[in-house]
Amino acid sequence: MIQNKNKTLVKSMDVLQLFLQHSRLSLNEMAELSGRPKTSVHRMVGSLEEMGFLQKDESGRYRLGLVFLQYGQLVADRLDIRQIALPVMQTLRDQVDEAVNLIVKDGDQAIYIEKLDTLHPVRLYTKIGRRSPLYAGACSRIILAYLDEAERERYLRKTELIPIATGTITDKQQLRQILSNARTDGYTISYSELEENTAAVAAPIFDHKGRLCAGLSIAGPDVRFGAERLPALISLLQQAARQISAELGWNGQNIGQKGRDYDEKSIGYGI
Repeated sequence: MIQNKNKTLVKSMDVLQLFLQHSRLSLNEMAELSGRPKTSVHRMVGSLEEMGFLQKDESGRYRLGLVFLQYGQLVADRLDIRQIALPVMQTLRDQVDEAVNLIVKDGDQAIYIEKLDTLHPVRLYTKIGRRSPLYAGACSRIILAYLDEAERERYLRKTELIPIATGTITDKQQLRQILSNARTDGYTISYSELEENTAAVAAPIFDHKGRLCAGLSIAGPDVRFGAERLPALISLLQQAARQISAELGWNGQNIGQKGRDYDEKSIGYGI
């Protein structure tokens, strides 16, 4: 069954590839160019049209569907962020000698789209493509903190806060307070929330319209994120996040500039 599905997928991709060179094609043209039977092409085109990958015009010819605009824009936006952020992330990694992560929202999760490891022999292992719930850990929670208030509340109402590690926040009122602190301070901190004995500090990145578009975090073993080091980590992280935001056209609004002095009581725990 899996083999058959794979063959169908390959055949469908062969049909879609034709549109790299042709803006519009009829069924006959697709069959001729692909070298596949017309009946087979007809079935594939019907499925592709139903899913939005192909769209039929008034003359009965097909073109790529609007869904490709959505996917294309999404990929382009993320690639731009990665390209802009990477040099700043490299500088930050060298300054703090800890892992530096770039995270974006994907549905009700956060996904890591870029990561630079520390050269330190004791390190936190994560990878590009890793996902985590928005409520768990600084890396994800900074995104949740800066969502539109209505969207944030919808998420909180519908989401069960399941413990992942010993530090995971499972009380919604406590989480709301931590999110409020993050918006005031422009950062959030976490300890042992996605993995034991880990820590992270994260700050938001904004685009040219002042909208949250990503999160930037420093993460590593919790023993290296003590009270004496946190102010320096936070300062360097926020400088890097502001630099990336500025290069995306951000005008300086939204991030809490004053913040509070570092206070262990104000920390949200977990990475």
